[in-house]
Parts: sequence; structure tokens; C-alpha cells
Amino acid sequence: GNSVTSIGSGAFIFCSGLTSVTIGNSVTSIGEGAFLGCSGLTSVTIPNSVTSIGEQAFNSCSGLTSVTIPNSVTSIGQYAFYFCSGLTSVTIGNSVTSIGEEAFYKCSGLTSVIWNAKNYKDFKDYDETPFYNIRLNITSFTFGNEVEHIPAYLCYDMKNLKEVTIGNSITSIGQYAFSGCYKLRKV
Repeated sequence: GNSVTSIGSGAFIFCSGLTSVTIGNSVTSIGEGAFLGCSGLTSVTIPNSVTSIGEQAFNSCSGLTSVTIPNSVTSIGQYAFYFCSGLTSVTIGNSVTSIGEEAFYKCSGLTSVIWNAKNYKDFKDYDETPFYNIRLNITSFTFGNEVEHIPAYLCYDMKNLKEVTIGNSITSIGQYAFSGCYKLRKV
């Protein structure tokens, strides 16, 4: 019913038979390791009520092909989507201000990122960026229309990035944001 407000730590851990999850819109947080190892999960709908996604929440959910982080989410925990090897695209919602270390580590299939985070601060260095460990996989990066600033180092050394789409609102680009992106053909 509508009374569930959080999905606790390890709530569905290793439920490999689980194929699809729709989270009710009374849920505000997805706990640590909530869906860890749910390798059969192919689709998850995260409602606009969720404000945080815990550490390792979807770790090893290798069946997920795309994830949309809703605009209500402000933080994504570390290793949240670690080893989601089936993931090909991710959409980062407009309220995200913090993405934990290696949140998308070993997401070997992730090629496309849609970045709507409009209040994300500059990264202090390239290895702090959320996609650094999979930077060579990413071929397409899209910035949503509300984004005014592209954080420093965000796409640093994405050697295979071919296409960048920038919304109308961009007014500034942080240092080294696209440094080393030498395959970039289309902006």
C-alpha cells in the first residue's frame, strides 16, 4: 500500500528471480544494497518521491538496460549501479548534487549519458567523476535544457565520446570538462 516509505538495507538482496519492480510513490529512500545481486531485474521504475539511492542499491543488477534517476533524487550512493553490465543508458535527474564513488563502475555496456543535474559542483579532479572508470565506453553525452554549467572534468579523457548535445541554457563550461575527447565530431 501507500504506507511504505523506505526500502530497507538488503530488502531484496540476491532475489535473482525478480524481473521488474515498480516502487510506490510513498517511498523516499532506497536502502543500502536493497536490490543487490538481483540479476534478473530488467526494469525498475523509481518514482518522483525518492530522494536518495543508497550505496550498492542496484549493485550487480546485470539485467537492467536503462535507468532514469528521477528529478527528486539528490544523492546516488557509492557503487549504487556497480557491475550493472547490461546498462546502456542512464539519465541523471535535475536535483542530483552527489554521485558516490564508482557508482557506475564496471558498467561495461554504458555508452550514453543524459545529464540533467543543474546544480552539480565542479569536480576537483578527473578521477572523482562518476564515469571515470568507464570513460572509454561512453560515446554520447547529452546535457538537458536546464543545465547552465558543465562541471569541471566531467567528460575528461572520454576518448570515444563522439557526440555531445548541449542544451540552450549552458552559460559556462568547467575546466578540462572535455579534455582529451579527441574523437568528438559533433557538438
